[in-house]
Amino acid sequence: EVQLQASGGGSVQPGGSLRLSCAASGFTFDDYAIGWFRQAPGKEREGVSCISSSDGSTYYADSVKGRFTISSDNAKNTVYLQMNSLKPEDTAVYYCAARYPWSRGSSSSFFGALDAWGQGTLVTVSS
Repeated sequence: EVQLQASGGGSVQPGGSLRLSCAASGFTFDDYAIGWFRQAPGKEREGVSCISSSDGSTYYADSVKGRFTISSDNAKNTVYLQMNSLKPEDTAVYYCAARYPWSRGSSSSFFGALDAWGQGTLVTVSS
């Protein structure tokens, strides 16, 4: 059974940083792409970032490029999302998700065809 456990959310002031973690189990981690999407109240779901566990290829939404960094620790079956320079518009519930296979660089082939996702973690950016 595929399980994805997100953690690391919290409250932070604008300009601050948080690191989210996604611990994965129940599947061959190296075969999958793991990523994050978010959903804010009253807004549509937005794909944020994803990474191929096999070769490290990444995708970032334009809204987070230069501020967020995704990384993978294959020894720990864990993916991280380092979020810097946070803005109020980053406030949302963040979910980690998995997809196999993933066409590198294509957001729709990941976020439009998720195989699994876990419970979210809330990120609040407010002064």
